[in-house]
Amino acid sequence: MRRILIAECKQEVSSFNPAPSSYDDFLILPDRQLFDYHRKVRDEVGGALSILDHAPDLELIPSYGARAITSGGTLAAESWDRLAAEFLEPLPQTGKLDGVYFSLHGAMSAANESDPEGYLLQEARRILGEHVPIVVSLDLHGILTDRMLQHADAVVVYHTYPHVDFFETGIRAANVLLRTLDGARPVTARVKIPALVRGDELITESGLIGECIRAAQAVENSPTGLSAGMLIGNPFTDVPELGTTCLVVTDSNREQAEQAALAISHTFWSHHEKMQVPLTSLDDAVHRASKIDSGTVVMMDAADATSSGASGDSNAVLAALLADGYTGRILAPIVDPAAVARAFEAGVGAMIRTTLGGALDPKRFTPLELDVRVRLLSDGDFQSESFGQHWIAGCTAVLEAGNATIVASTRPVSLYDRSFFQAQGQDPRRFAVVVVKSPHCEPHMFADWCAALINVDAPGSTSANLKSLGHTVCRRPMFPLDDDVQFTPRVDWFERDLITD
Repeated sequence: MRRILIAECKQEVSSFNPAPSSYDDFLILPDRQLFDYHRKVRDEVGGALSILDHAPDLELIPSYGARAITSGGTLAAESWDRLAAEFLEPLPQTGKLDGVYFSLHGAMSAANESDPEGYLLQEARRILGEHVPIVVSLDLHGILTDRMLQHADAVVVYHTYPHVDFFETGIRAANVLLRTLDGARPVTARVKIPALVRGDELITESGLIGECIRAAQAVENSPTGLSAGMLIGNPFTDVPELGTTCLVVTDSNREQAEQAALAISHTFWSHHEKMQVPLTSLDDAVHRASKIDSGTVVMMDAADATSSGASGDSNAVLAALLADGYTGRILAPIVDPAAVARAFEAGVGAMIRTTLGGALDPKRFTPLELDVRVRLLSDGDFQSESFGQHWIAGCTAVLEAGNATIVASTRPVSLYDRSFFQAQGQDPRRFAVVVVKSPHCEPHMFADWCAALINVDAPGSTSANLKSLGHTVCRRPMFPLDDDVQFTPRVDWFERDLITD
């Protein structure tokens, strides 16, 4: 029986969110709970289990799971130290292993560690030894560091944006691990690209990046292809190795890996200037919304995207609509623990005067004082519409202030689908304006049926206006932070027991 260990540690952060995240922001799944949870959810570990559960002569060993309830600010040092210790603690006790699968993210960052995934891989390698194959899956928004590549045998990344291939990525990672156990020798070609990109051209099905992804998939489908993809990084995680990366992993075929990595990188660079978001100023967005008299206007406030690490307490779009005298029905989400606590104290039906917004990021957002009626109170626990994950918003209140309905939560949750609204009894289709705090959602969530979708240039720690954020750590020059950025492709090689530039 070959013995395979599986573990998970996933979080994405924004370095520009002033509210630190903590250990309490993670769902911890020790030992068998890891498998019990993921066999019910279509994510990476669930996909890997769907393959490995049915492979002959395998013993699967659940180790440890830590998955952030949502993205957030930089992880506090003591919380990172605790997570890292818990992740690594079971490894020396597992006995002889034949392989390892780690489901990671790639855009974690802690106050005392800029490369948490690299640290976990380095320490796991030290504990488990040099000859145990380790396969890692990453979000395509991950930041692929040298340390990660030096200690993993192969890296597998998402192919889709919006992300709809969590499960399939786990399947791909499991298959790469099985091929490695059967004798494949992964060799990795990596090309760094000095670009931070956003926008519709990153949508896999319709955008220009689809050319790169289809070329990567052709590599994976070839006889010696193992893994290939683009990691566009997370421009909001300001760390030393931030940037875009092309990755190609083959079974000993260095010529194929080099040619594919260079070709895909050239394709990406030929389009990179188009990979930015055309934003509409807040005033113009409100004016445009006021001229649409039927259907629902989606005001996309990606600058406060909780799934990208923002604080979620922006009231910028809501305040602008109210200040302009907009009369249509408004639906907006916000994170404001104090306002929720006041609503719970007052009870359903009560009128209260409270501030909304600026609870976590007061330098960007001025609290908005409103008279509101408490319409609904809940515990904030619900399942996501997209993939069935358990999301925990904490105590949550639906508040009405004239024509505005505000769904206020105690803690942020991802808002890339409609489930936060629906779990609180609010149907976005019944409103004239819906504030959506996500850069992209699957089309059927909003884009396919709304009257207009406006990308708003609002303040926030995940703004697509990247020059407004203030990067100080990542390498420079970097598009679009700097002018006239040049790209000369170079392949870096990573191979277990042979690491060279």
